[in-house]
Amino acid sequence: MVKNRKEKPIKLRQPDRSGPTEQTLLQLADEQQLFKKAAKREKQLAGGDGDDDENEDDDEEGQMSPGAERFLEALLYTSTLATLHLTFDVLVMNQYGTAIKWDRVVKNAGRAFIAFFFLFYALHPSEPNATLIPGLPRRFQRPLRQLLFFAMSCVAGCALVYTTNSKGYLANMKRAPPLGCIWLWAVVELDLLWAVPSLAVTGMYLWVNGYSIK
Repeated sequence: MVKNRKEKPIKLRQPDRSGPTEQTLLQLADEQQLFKKAAKREKQLAGGDGDDDENEDDDEEGQMSPGAERFLEALLYTSTLATLHLTFDVLVMNQYGTAIKWDRVVKNAGRAFIAFFFLFYALHPSEPNATLIPGLPRRFQRPLRQLLFFAMSCVAGCALVYTTNSKGYLANMKRAPPLGCIWLWAVVELDLLWAVPSLAVTGMYLWVNGYSIK
C-alpha cells in the first residue's frame, strides 16, 4: 500500500523589486563609450565620416572661451598700435633733427599701449552686432559703432593735419603720434562705405584751410 505523504506548504513571498546593486552591462558599455565608438565605426565603414566627427570633437575641446579670444585679440591689436606709436615718435624726432631719446620713446609707447588696450577692448566688436550701448536694439548696434568710428576718423584726421601744420615741435611730439594711431585705427574699423567719406572729410579740411601734408 502506498502511504499518503503530507507535503509541506510552500511559503509565498514578494519578489525582490530593488534595483541591481552592481553595474549592468548597459552602464558598463556607456562608461566605455562603446555605443559612440560603434556608431563612429559604422560611419567609417559607410563613408569615412568618423574621422570628421573625431576632428570636430578635438576642435571643440581645443577652442578658447570668448573672453580669452577677445583678450588675446585686444593684446595683438594694441601691440601693433603701440609699435606704430613708437615709429611715429621716432619720425617726429627725426623730422625736427633732434637726438632720438629712446627712454622717452619707449615710455610713451607703454602709455599708449595701456590707453589703446582699454579703448580697443571697449569699442572693438567681438561679433557683428556686439552691444555698445545696453538696452539699444541689436540691429542698431553696428551702425552706431560705425558712426562712432567715423567721427573718430574725421576728428583725429583733421586734428593731425592742424597740429602738423600749425603747431611747433613740442605740440607735434605730444599729439601727432597718438592722433596718427587713432586715425589709422578708426579707418581700419570702418566699412568701406564709411571709410572713404571719412578720408574725404579730412582731405576737404586740408584743402579748405590751405594746409599741406608734411
